[in-house]
This record gives sequence, structure tokens and C-alpha cells, in this order.
Amino acid sequence: MTRLRFGAFLAPFHPAGENPTLALQRDLRLVEHMDDLGYDEAWIGEHHSAGSEIIASPEIFIAAAAERTRRIRLGTGVTSASYHNPLWVADRMVMLDHLTRGRSMLGIGPGSLPTDSAMIGLNPTDTRELLDVNLDIIIRLLAGETVSAETKTHRLVDARLQLRPYTEPCFEIAVAAVASPSGPRLAGRYGTGLLSIGATLTREGFDALAHHWNVVEERAEHYGRPKPDRSGWRLVGLMHIAETREQAYRDVEHGIEGWFRYFQKVAAFPQMAVEGGDLREMIDFINEAGIGAIGTPEDARAQVQRLWDQSGGFGAMLLLAHEWANPAATRRSLELIAQHVMPHFQGHGRTHAQSTLEARDRARGSRSGHAQAQLSAVEHMTEKYAKEVADK
Repeated sequence: MTRLRFGAFLAPFHPAGENPTLALQRDLRLVEHMDDLGYDEAWIGEHHSAGSEIIASPEIFIAAAAERTRRIRLGTGVTSASYHNPLWVADRMVMLDHLTRGRSMLGIGPGSLPTDSAMIGLNPTDTRELLDVNLDIIIRLLAGETVSAETKTHRLVDARLQLRPYTEPCFEIAVAAVASPSGPRLAGRYGTGLLSIGATLTREGFDALAHHWNVVEERAEHYGRPKPDRSGWRLVGLMHIAETREQAYRDVEHGIEGWFRYFQKVAAFPQMAVEGGDLREMIDFINEAGIGAIGTPEDARAQVQRLWDQSGGFGAMLLLAHEWANPAATRRSLELIAQHVMPHFQGHGRTHAQSTLEARDRARGSRSGHAQAQLSAVEHMTEKYAKEVADK
């Protein structure tokens, strides 16, 4: 296994009715905390309705987060490209690439909330068709082309970018995939990465994991592109970890019901068919359906391994930010994952563990001799001092 990256996918999910200013600051602190812990990347969503996913511009959030962090890479997760003029999407991302000095990434999708697109007169079929058209334009603009095109929503006349990206030749681009093969098809055609969001959050999506990557490879071959690199494939999954399974269960009682009710009764997002009537049923559904892990670091490691085996390998494990637990327990969960899960999949977990165990055993085996030498040294210096005093 190559080094597996870890990160977060931050929609975010906040209970409707709470102070949005504080919620956004909490999101920024979460990204700071992940940067301190050594997480590799964070992807920030774009939504405009339904009252829970309250970040309207991932680019603005990323610009703020970049000033608070040092190394974590920051991506739009995703920019709903079907809502926007593709020229301005490309132009804003180039600017963000410069502001972050190469830490920005463009995640792109059609938009997940029908209540968003309805406000601008588009339906889900429109947004999926526009994604293909707009992605083609964005990639051509980023490659330095001059583009004239007319889409369902915009007209471009000799459009070109005035700046080149900071990242040479361009920042990373990834296409979102939920359940259908449309995302993998575009990723293969245009040579981008793949963000599998729903594929790890539903039973059907889990079963389709290997198929999704087969679609990426088939489309890449069809369009004469190089064989896709699995390091650009990111899977989004659900986790909350504590020292014991019982503690993890108590932690998520804080907010898991509100998260379930959002998908069951508010968001028109049928791919997330979450089941469960009471708290225990909700917790059991996450674990028993195999779409996540609420438990210990061992449970988290087993879930990542399960995804790895089912998919055939991928590049990054992104934790879906959810606020099931209070902020302190959420931060502790991230710490436990960084301490006990990430090293296991990053090529040095067993090596580092073994080297520290060997160092401990060496010290233990020679302790009595070294301890006696220390005592002898103390006695020697005590006697030496006593002799100096006596001679004086």
C-alpha cells in the first residue's frame, strides 16, 4: 500500500437555527486543528438553500482558511459549476491558487441540492448536462486557450484568462461522483481526479466502487489519455472515534439525530437514504450498513481497509465533517485518527511502532546495568566532593 492521504470533506452540516457566524468560525478552527495534526487536505462545499450547509462560496472560505494554516491543501468540494459562468470559475480559482501559493484544488460537480438550482431556473438534468459543457470550457481556459462558446446559461466571446495558475502547469482538478457513472466518465475523459462522495455513504455506492474506477479507466483509454493514477481518487466516509466504543456512542448522541433528520426530511438528496428511527438505530445503521465507523481506532482502521479492498486502492480518505459530537469530542476523534489510524496506512505506522518497541526493549534489557552505573557515578562524585572538602 502506498501512502494514503487523509483529509476532510466539509459541506458543512450545521443545525438550522443556530448562530451561523459562530458555526463558520468553528469550521475554520476545525481546518486549523487538522493542519496542526498533519492531515493532508480539506474540501469545502458550496450550497445555497436548506439551512444546514451554509457555505455559499468555498473560494472565500478557503482564502480565510489558508491564512490560518501552514501546509494543508484546500479544495472546493465542490464548486457547483453548472450554476456559474465557467470563465469566472476558472478565473477565481487561478486567483485562489496564487493567494494560497499552490495549496488550492478545484473540485467540481453539478450541485447536490435541487433547491439551489431551482432558484436559478435549472433542474437536476440541466445541471448534469451543463457540468460536461462547463468543465470542458474551464479546462480549455486553464490550458491558455481563447474560448468562444454559448451554453444554456452563458455566452463567451473570445474569453481568456489574464493570469496563469501559480501551480505549474495547473492546480489539481477533481470531479464529484455520487451514484451514477457520470462523474467517473468525466474524470476519465478530461484526465481529472475523482471525488467519490456517495460511493462510500450508501450500500449501493459501496458496491459500485470498483465499477466507478473501471469507468474512469475505460473513458481515459477511449479518449487516448494516459492510464489514470489512483492517487487522484478520493473516497468520502463517515467516522467518529473515541477511546472506547461506548464513549463514541455517547459522543454522537449530541447531534447524530439532527444529521439523520436533515437527509430524511429536508435535503432532496435521495442517494443518501439513511435509515433509523431512534438514536440507537441511527448509530447501528452507520456501523451495520458498512458506510462508516462509530467506535474505536481499530474500527476506523477496519473501515478504511474495507474500502481499500473493495475499491482496489485509492489516494485519499476524506472524513465527512458532521458535528455528530460536540466540538471537543470531534477534535479528539480527529486526534485519535491522526495518532492511531493514519500511520497504519501511510507506510510508516508499523515501522515507527516497531522501532520504538525495539528501543524500549533494548533499554529494558540493559536497565539494571545502567542503573547500577548511574548509582556508582553518584557515589563517585559524592566521594570526590567529600575528599575535596577534607583536603581544603
